[in-house]
Amino acid sequence: MKKYFVTAALLATTLAMAQQRDTTAPAPAGRPGGGLPGGANMTMRQGPRPYREVITDKAVTKKGLFTVHKVDDRYFFEIADSVLNREILAVTRFTKVPGGGGKYGGEEINEQSLKFEKGPSNNIFIRVVTLISRADSTTAISKAVNNSYLDPIAAAFDIKAFGKDSGSVVIDVTDFFKGDNQIVGLDANDKRSFGLTMLAADRSYIQSINTYPLNTEIKTVKTYSASAGGGFGAPTPGAPSTPSLPAARNAGAITLELNTSMIILPKVPMHRRLFDSRVGYFADRFVVFSDDQQKVDRQTFAVRWRLEPKPEDMDKYKRGELVEPAKQIVYYIDPATPKQWRPYLIAGVNDWQKAFEKAGFKNAIVAKEWPENDPTMSLEDARFSVIRYFASDIENAYGPQVHDPRSGEILESHIGWYHNVMKLVHDWYMIQTAAVDPKARKMKFDDELMGQLIRFVSSHEVGHTLGLRHNMGSSSKTPVENLRNKAWVEANGHTASIMDYARFNYVAQPEDNISEAGLFPRIGDYDKWAIEWGYKYTGESDEEKDQLINNKWIIERLAANPRLWFGGEGGNPDPRAQSEDLSDNSVKASEYGIKNLKRVLAGLPEWTKEEGDHYDNLSEMYTQLTGQFNRYMGHVTKNVGGVYETFKSVEQPGDVYEATPKAIQKEAVNFLNKQLFETPTWLLDKNILNKISTPATSERLQTIQTNVLNSLLDGGRLFRLVASTDRFGAGTYTVDEMMEDVKKGVWSELTTKKPIDTYRRNLQKAYVEKLASLLNPVTPQVSGLPAGFAAAFTNTKNTDVTSVARGVLRSLQTEVTAAAQTAPDKMSRYHLQDVADRIKKALDPK
Repeated sequence: MKKYFVTAALLATTLAMAQQRDTTAPAPAGRPGGGLPGGANMTMRQGPRPYREVITDKAVTKKGLFTVHKVDDRYFFEIADSVLNREILAVTRFTKVPGGGGKYGGEEINEQSLKFEKGPSNNIFIRVVTLISRADSTTAISKAVNNSYLDPIAAAFDIKAFGKDSGSVVIDVTDFFKGDNQIVGLDANDKRSFGLTMLAADRSYIQSINTYPLNTEIKTVKTYSASAGGGFGAPTPGAPSTPSLPAARNAGAITLELNTSMIILPKVPMHRRLFDSRVGYFADRFVVFSDDQQKVDRQTFAVRWRLEPKPEDMDKYKRGELVEPAKQIVYYIDPATPKQWRPYLIAGVNDWQKAFEKAGFKNAIVAKEWPENDPTMSLEDARFSVIRYFASDIENAYGPQVHDPRSGEILESHIGWYHNVMKLVHDWYMIQTAAVDPKARKMKFDDELMGQLIRFVSSHEVGHTLGLRHNMGSSSKTPVENLRNKAWVEANGHTASIMDYARFNYVAQPEDNISEAGLFPRIGDYDKWAIEWGYKYTGESDEEKDQLINNKWIIERLAANPRLWFGGEGGNPDPRAQSEDLSDNSVKASEYGIKNLKRVLAGLPEWTKEEGDHYDNLSEMYTQLTGQFNRYMGHVTKNVGGVYETFKSVEQPGDVYEATPKAIQKEAVNFLNKQLFETPTWLLDKNILNKISTPATSERLQTIQTNVLNSLLDGGRLFRLVASTDRFGAGTYTVDEMMEDVKKGVWSELTTKKPIDTYRRNLQKAYVEKLASLLNPVTPQVSGLPAGFAAAFTNTKNTDVTSVARGVLRSLQTEVTAAAQTAPDKMSRYHLQDVADRIKKALDPK
C-alpha cells in the first residue's frame, strides 16, 4: 500500500536494505552445495554445472515470468536474460495469520521494487530499486545521478547452471524464500507487533510456487519463536507494547502463511499525468535532473490505472464515441463473503461505470464473483484485484492499491472489508436518519437496507483504489436548504462526491418526505469529473504538454460548475473541508441536525429494545447520539479562525487564501453559546441515563463542553485570528471580539444574576484553566516521531495571544469578585470565590 509521496520512505528502505543479512550462504556439508566440514565461514564454491545435472529428469517444471523447477525439495528459478535488469515489484501479503493479532489474510505487509542482475563471479544479485531521482541517459547530468544513488544488493545466488540455449541462468531460491528475508517477508515492525523473535527453520517451508507470464507467486509458511507478550494488564511504562496472542501463550511460537507476488513492471512505463492540487488523486514523485535546468524539478504524478483505447478504436474515441478500453478493470469478490452481501458489493463497483463514460470508456470497470472451482486462480495472485472479506470486529473498510513507482500505474488492489463494518453503517444510519426513515428504527436492519449501506461503502473504497483521495470539501457546495428540497436532493444527492465523509442527509426533516435517494451518498458530479480528468486519454506522451491540456480542462470545468471543487482532506484550517459535515452553512445544518437528534433520543428506548438485552443497545446508541452532537459542535467550531484555501493556477482570478467571513465566525460563536455552553438539558434524559450509567460516571456532556471550549480557545486558533487581522485587514473577526463574545456566553450569569448550575460551574472553571495555560505556553513533548519531523505546535508566548489572555483574566477577576458578593445561592458563591482565587494565582503565581 503506497503513501501519497514516498521519497522519505524510500530513503529509509535503502538504509534498511543495506543492512540486510545474506541468508543464501551455502549449506553445511552433506547438503547441496555444502561447505567444508568444520569450516565455519569457509565454503567451497562450485561453478555452474551442466544444465541436466541441476535440472534433472525428476524436475517438475512450470513456465512463466520465471521458469520454476522443483527437484526433490529444492526450488530453482530459471531466469531468461531478457528478464535480468528488468524492474520487478515484489508484494507480500498474509495468507493466514494467528488469531488475536489484528492482522488478516489478504492484507499487504511488504512492497519492494527489485531487479535480478548478473554479478562478477558467476552469481546473481537482487538489488532493491530505490527510485529517488532520475535523468535521461543521454544527458551529461545522468552520470552524476548514477554516481549519487547506488541501489543496495539485498541477496546473492550462485549460478547453478546456464540454460540449454545459454539465454538464461538457473539459481536455487529454496533457502532464500524459506529464510527470514525482509524484502519478501516481515520487517522489524511487523515482528514486534506479533512479538516474534527467531525464525524456526525446521518449521518453515515453501508451500508452493506458481508462475505466470507476468508474475510468479510464492507461498511460504514461516514459524517464529514468540513471546507471550504483556498480557491484558497495564503495560510497563516505557516498554514496547506486544500482543498476548493465544498461539504465543500456548506454544511459544507463531506460524504465518505468506504469499509473495513478483510482478514484472512494463518495459516502457505508462505515461505520467502530472499531479494537480485541484483534483484529488493519490500521487507519487521523484526528482528529475536534466542538463538544461536552472533548478531541480520534483515531478509529482497521479496514481491511476492504465486505461487506453484499443488501437483499432482510436478514431472512434477521438470522435467522442464510447469505446471499451484495451484492458478492463476487474474486481473479484472474496468467496468468504456472505452470499447475501455479494450483489451489493458488486453493485458498488459497477456504479463507477457511469463515471468512466465521462472519460470516453464503456465497460471500463466490472465486479465478478470469484470462480471457486478454478484451481489456476489464487486470491493472492497479483493479477487479480479482490475485495477481501475479514472475519473481524473492526468497524471499518479500506481501499489500497499497488502501483508502478515509475509512472503511477495501478497494477492491482486488495480492498479490505471487515465484517463489522455493518455495525458502523447501522449506527450512522439510525442516528442520522431515524427521524425521517422508519426502516432505521431497529437494531437489525432488513437485508435490503443493509445491502444498500454496504453498496455505498463499497463505492467509496473502490474510489480509493481508482486513485481518488477523500474530498472533504465536496458537501460544502450544497446549499443547506437544498438538503430539504425533495426534488433537488433526490436528483442531485446531498454531496457531489462519494469520496467525501458526508454519510447521510441529517438535515432532512420529517415533513420534507425525502426518500432514501435523498438520504444516501452516491457517485456524484465531482467523482465523474475526477475520473474524467484522470482517465481521459489525450494521446500526449509528453508530461508537460499533457499538463497544459489538463490545466485548461480544470479551469473551464470549475468555472462552469463550482460543485466540481476539490476541498482537500480536512487537514487545513478551511471550515469548508470537514469530515461528517453537510452543506454550505454548518450552523444551520447543525440546528436541523439537533432537531432530529431530539426526535431520535425520544425514540431510542423503544427502538433499541431486544428480548433479554440489559440496556446495552440503549447505552451504545446513546453514545452514538452524543457523538453525533459532538460532531455538530466541531463542524461549527472550525469556522472560528478559519482560513479558506482554494487551489488555483495563475490563470484563475482571486486569491488562494481568504479569511472566513466575520459574520460566519460570529454566528458560529453564538451557536456554541446557545447550543452547547448553555447547558443542553435535553441530552440529560433521566429515563435513559438512569438505565445505562451511575451518576459518578464521567459525564459525556461535560466532556464535550470542555473539549469544545478548549478547542475554541486553543492558542493556534487565537493566533490565526491575530494573523488574519494583520493579513486581511478591516472587516475580519478580531481575536479581541471573539474572546469578548465567548466570555459573554460562558459567563452570562455575571449579568443575569441567575444561579450557576453544575455544568456551567465546571465549564467556567475550565475556561479559567485554559486561559491560564495561555499565559506561559509549554511546547508539548511528543515521542515516537521519525528523525527530522516535529509535532505541529504554534508557540504563542511572544504574540498578542498571551496579552489578550492576560487582559481577559484581569477583567474577569474584577467581575467575578464583585459577583461573588451578590451570588443568588451558596454553591454559586463558593464557585465564584474559587474562580477568583484561581485567576489570582494564574496572574501572580508567586
